[in-house]
Amino acid sequence: MADPKNYIIESLDTGLRLMRLFLTHDTLSVTDAARELDVARSTAHRVLSTLESRGFATRDGSGRGYSAGPELVTLGRPAGYGPEIRARLQVVLDAAADATGETVSTAALIGDQVIITDGRESPHAVRAVLEAGRAHPAHATSAGKVLLARLTTEQVCALYPEERLPGVTGLTLVSRSALLSELAGIRALGRADSAGESVPGMNTVAVPLAGNSWRDRLALMASMPADRGGAPELDRHAAALRAAAGLLPPVC
Repeated sequence: MADPKNYIIESLDTGLRLMRLFLTHDTLSVTDAARELDVARSTAHRVLSTLESRGFATRDGSGRGYSAGPELVTLGRPAGYGPEIRARLQVVLDAAADATGETVSTAALIGDQVIITDGRESPHAVRAVLEAGRAHPAHATSAGKVLLARLTTEQVCALYPEERLPGVTGLTLVSRSALLSELAGIRALGRADSAGESVPGMNTVAVPLAGNSWRDRLALMASMPADRGGAPELDRHAAALRAAAGLLPPVC
């Protein structure tokens, strides 16, 4: 039987191995890629340039490093769907639900969409409905904005190549410039709010939860009717979410 290694296309193999590196690295320089793959810098540069031309990599502002591009971010299934992380998150969700009394959920970013991966529904008669598995435009949700804020500006611009953004409600951010400005504030505060931007009459607050790279980062979000989600309530819920996020068990 023929050895499968005899049929390997070396340049394709290098490209695929480099794409795998982007699953665990936020940025890679040409030197980093060459060292990790044990190839010449010229080879690493050609492969990175090819991936960039197809949208699988994007160059950072300095021009010296590369990050995962929109095509790879869209294809990469977030690690938040795995059974191991979902089991570890149960204590976090329970604590967040008890502390806020509102619907709480975890969310992951896939391209320009945020996906609800798990959660707990509020016991209130009037409440936000838990919609595990549903996708929402990331720029219209607090969880999505928290996760977008963890990306580089270049990655955000690659995900949103046009200045005009789609409106979901009359309160949704509809320009990339406004989104980038808000993301800068979110990075400084470590939380994001949404007031009727995704669902009329519903307010949400979200904080970063877990993950060291774009693929395994998650957000923890609390959702509630606007009459229970004024500024004081959102501040209090943000603190409760941060405390709950701190309960995430370490990986053994």
